[in-house]
Amino acid sequence: MASITKQDKQFFADVAALLAEARGTAYRAVNSIMVETYWHIGRRIVEQEQSGKERANYGEKLIENLSRYLTDTLGSGFSEPNLRNMRQFYITFPEFATRRVANLAWSHLTRIMRLDSAQEREYYLQEVSRQNWSVLQLERNIASGYYRRLLSTQTVVTSENELTVPYLAEHFVKDPLVLEFLDVPEDLTGKETLLETATINKLQKFLLELGKGFSFVARQQRISTETDHFYADLVFYNYLLKCFIIIDLKTTKLTHADIGQMDMYVRMFDALKRGEGDNPTIGLILCSDKSEAMAKYSFLKDSQQLFASKYKTILPTEDELAAMVGQEIRKLLTSEAMP
Repeated sequence: MASITKQDKQFFADVAALLAEARGTAYRAVNSIMVETYWHIGRRIVEQEQSGKERANYGEKLIENLSRYLTDTLGSGFSEPNLRNMRQFYITFPEFATRRVANLAWSHLTRIMRLDSAQEREYYLQEVSRQNWSVLQLERNIASGYYRRLLSTQTVVTSENELTVPYLAEHFVKDPLVLEFLDVPEDLTGKETLLETATINKLQKFLLELGKGFSFVARQQRISTETDHFYADLVFYNYLLKCFIIIDLKTTKLTHADIGQMDMYVRMFDALKRGEGDNPTIGLILCSDKSEAMAKYSFLKDSQQLFASKYKTILPTEDELAAMVGQEIRKLLTSEAMP
């Protein structure tokens, strides 16, 4: 057998890449066609139900009989629950066929359309499309209240033409952050190194929880003056905000000293590390708890560079999440109402 040269190997790799790209394109095309077809099937079911609404239980019998007919004719994939999902798909998104929303699989849509809020559904439609979330990532974000946690801090950007909307730091800060994927104890008092190490070990998931545009820069980043050295726990860069983001990890309740320390880090980073064209550095303190007084009377109030968020190391229940988000919204409204 003739030996394979380096050029041959590159040629083989190029051909394999072409085939892989073609298969991916074909899959996306087929998926898009099937999703649109399911919408049209749902529309036809609703129209047929409406034309036969004078008959008792017509809708249930219609779907039952249609399922039997399609299964006998075309095979599996047309169970009664799946046909009901198609019907619900049309009812939930009556204008979907006129839109172009990429990267959405049927599994994404069946999960999103069960959300009660139209605004929340729209947010997840856009984010799955833009961020190419997997179904598992979507499930996790819905379960952890991703949208509502953003909403509790500031208005969520959901414009279809997102590039026309200015990126602001508050659009990226969730409160609380849910870090159940770290697999650490709920009580981390005095274990900041454990929290930091777990974050680095699960960095990809941590970046997804932080949100859009984040890239990792350094752990224990040294910031030095002529006489002193200081170390920031985690440093990231956000290409949408065009700035560095320093994260300080605290396993206790937020204190005034924590805020003062972060303020110093941000000022030093701006003076010593910030590059030409970068926006001002942002400091985010992650703490196990924070008081209303700290948010109202410290540097955090009205600051465009300093933020504090609680973190949860277990997935909150629906009631706990609602309570936390409600508390943050009340704080925001109270703050905005103050002179």
